[in-house]
Amino acid sequence: MTVLIAFLANVLVAIAKTVAAVMTSSASMVAEAAHSWADAGNEVFLLIADRRGSRKKDARHPLGYGRSAFVWSLIAAFGIFTAGSIVSIMHGIQELAANEPVESPVVAYVVLAIAFVLEGASFVQALVRSRRLARERGSSTWDFVIDTSDTTLRAVFFEDAAALVGLVIAGGSIALHQITGVAAWDAIGSILVGVLLGIVAIILIGRNMAFLVGTNVSAQLRARVGRALLESPDIERVTYLHIEYVGPNRLFLVAEVDLAGDAREHDAARRLREVERRIEAHDIVETVVLSLSVDDEASLAF
Repeated sequence: MTVLIAFLANVLVAIAKTVAAVMTSSASMVAEAAHSWADAGNEVFLLIADRRGSRKKDARHPLGYGRSAFVWSLIAAFGIFTAGSIVSIMHGIQELAANEPVESPVVAYVVLAIAFVLEGASFVQALVRSRRLARERGSSTWDFVIDTSDTTLRAVFFEDAAALVGLVIAGGSIALHQITGVAAWDAIGSILVGVLLGIVAIILIGRNMAFLVGTNVSAQLRARVGRALLESPDIERVTYLHIEYVGPNRLFLVAEVDLAGDAREHDAARRLREVERRIEAHDIVETVVLSLSVDDEASLAF
């Protein structure tokens, strides 16, 4: 739902900005139009990411298809960089020497104001969700958005935040052009919007690459998983624990545990499978592999 709201908002804003760019001949409005069309296109990739990443695991993909969400989100981030950042910077550089006045500036301000309301509504929706999830995890909103495996939520959050800042930059650039009569201010606005998009794209590219290559889960999550294992009446201690993301909010868990009691090998294997099935019933757990600990291995503390 977060991505769909962002997509609809970006399409409406992109159309309005394109009309305003044609009517005003403003470099900043051209940059903002390119920004919104890039964002709208990227939301399509994010919708694909959600759909592809939610497919159930099968024989060919025993850990599920969750990592495909990181791939499609990475493509979307490259889209921001190429279609948004590079286009805006190049157009701004080309317009630096121009000295034509902005035509119908009122149109530009009205469109920017409407765009701010639409983008703001989308951002508030993403912000509210991020704050709620951050509170549940005992984290700050910023740390949650940076570290979360929910790649589409992070993309929408950063794209909408960048859109709001970009609108302020565009409005200020047009105003400075009007006040000073120097057209370069409008071009500088376009360049600044492009730089802003480049920074956002680099952040999103880096986070998606980290999850694709393999990144450590937070210490808080590791501790929560460890404590959950020890809360099982069948598990006496944990001597090894490996957790990795195999998709947005999907975990692959490998652990060595010491079962309570002194059951025979056959009974111990059956109990392990029962514990695995109970853990895999959790919403965020994709696959669990448990094995028995060796007596002289040290217990992990959580």
